[in-house]
Amino acid sequence: MRSRDMAAIGAVCSIALLVSSCGGDGAGSGGGTVRVGVLTSLSGGAGAAFGTAPDAVRARFKAYEAEGGKCASALDFKVVEADDTSSPQGALSAAQKLVQQEKVHSVLSVSSFLYGASSWLVTQGKDVPVLGGGFDSAEEWKEGDNNFFPAGPLPNNKRVYTYGGQYLADQGGTVVAGIAYNNSASQQGLKNILTSAKAAGLKQGYVNDKVPFGSTDVGAAVLGIIHSHADVLQLTVSPETGFAIIGGLRQAGYQLKAAVLATGYGRDLLESAPAVQAGQGASFTTLVAPVEMKTKATEGLSQALKKYAGSKTGIPSFSEQEAWVTADLFLRGLEDAGCDTSQDKFVTDLRKDKTWDAGGLFPQPINFTTSDLDKQCLYYVKLQGKAFVPVPKASPLCGKVVNTS
Repeated sequence: MRSRDMAAIGAVCSIALLVSSCGGDGAGSGGGTVRVGVLTSLSGGAGAAFGTAPDAVRARFKAYEAEGGKCASALDFKVVEADDTSSPQGALSAAQKLVQQEKVHSVLSVSSFLYGASSWLVTQGKDVPVLGGGFDSAEEWKEGDNNFFPAGPLPNNKRVYTYGGQYLADQGGTVVAGIAYNNSASQQGLKNILTSAKAAGLKQGYVNDKVPFGSTDVGAAVLGIIHSHADVLQLTVSPETGFAIIGGLRQAGYQLKAAVLATGYGRDLLESAPAVQAGQGASFTTLVAPVEMKTKATEGLSQALKKYAGSKTGIPSFSEQEAWVTADLFLRGLEDAGCDTSQDKFVTDLRKDKTWDAGGLFPQPINFTTSDLDKQCLYYVKLQGKAFVPVPKASPLCGKVVNTS
């Protein structure tokens, strides 16, 4: 689990087509083959967790073609892979390769390390649309006036929402403990949940936001939680660290009403027997509707992964989920601006979009004109046995802005 958990930290902290503009066979030239760049980790520490992302992008394109999408008959999609080597330096090299050598129209980022290339992409690569989950925490995703488009809602440190505290209260919580890594994204995420919990009427127990990344040396945290009499626990750390804390509490015979992890939902966890055992009863959040809900949107994703990406279960890993919605956003951009669109028009028209919801996978549409939303939503699931189970009345759970003044 270690390499997968470490790769997913981007999600905790805190988710290309083209045609040569000189002519040829791509968007902006009347149709043909469009070259879509997928920047992800194919090697290094995150390679095991992210290596299937390009296949998930291809699966979305194949499903789009099978369903007769608006641009399916006009264009052929060619995925060009670029390896970030699980490093920010590798991400820069991969971005430069896609833009300068491969001449892609857009870069689809499924990378925890894109922040290493983000500055270059908004300056030297400014003509190329960049789409992705934004879980690498690059500030460029939040600016709203460049070539970056987040394929999902981004954390907004200026606004705290009620859903986090409401969920803990709904589980019977009265005193909340919190654990975060010693980095700003993890710390801010925890701070927001604790503020939400206070607004829901919970008292604050033990809080530790200085845990070293990936650490399982959590004895002090376990004792702190017990001594503070906390009955619910919020974790903005990877499952590796979170499960160590939950396990320590169980060994001490200390019962919680709920333990919530910001990340961990997906095929990655279910494929690890020790993780399944350690995570029993824990709650997990996900921005995208879990496939266990069996809606039209989730069934489309699940069946496409089975048919086109070789998935045995149809349950996406974190990276496959991010890859799918990012590819879906790319397709929306094409449809907004026109199948043979230029890059400039792609950026201009997609920036106006207020209705994209990844085909129903998001609980509410993404508004690319602003990040100051009056409402945000998350899906909550619990690990029970060998499966994730959507939590009733919390799939999704939506919240309003908390007044922190």
